[in-house]
Amino acid sequence: MDWKLELVLLPVSDVDRAKAFYTENVGFHLDVDHQPSDEFRVVQMTPPGSACSITIGIGITDAIPGSVRGTHLVVTDIVAARAELAESGVEVSEIRHMGSEGWAPGVDPEHRDYASFADFADPDGNTWVLQEVPVGKRGP
Repeated sequence: MDWKLELVLLPVSDVDRAKAFYTENVGFHLDVDHQPSDEFRVVQMTPPGSACSITIGIGITDAIPGSVRGTHLVVTDIVAARAELAESGVEVSEIRHMGSEGWAPGVDPEHRDYASFADFADPDGNTWVLQEVPVGKRGP
């Protein structure tokens, strides 16, 4: 039996601000923006190439805005992904990798799977981690 992660709820304080950040700055695709009442709104967005989406809104979670930490986005080229985010106005950390003596600056010299990282946060402080898995190396 397959168990597929399809949706992650992110608590935000300002839905329109967060929607703009994720669609205009990060490049997520807007799937749904539905508001049948003042008490309920659902905005679903999907990262390019992802089978899993995020949802922000009103009346969908009681979690504190900005409380989600370390959601990972796997990319095939972390240098290009970081540059794209930075060019779109996202404050993203420098790239780092885990070396034999701990964290070291830059991309993993061997471009090993899951070895290079960079971080960013949305306007509420929900944090994201970019993690590199080079083209053709991602498992099923």
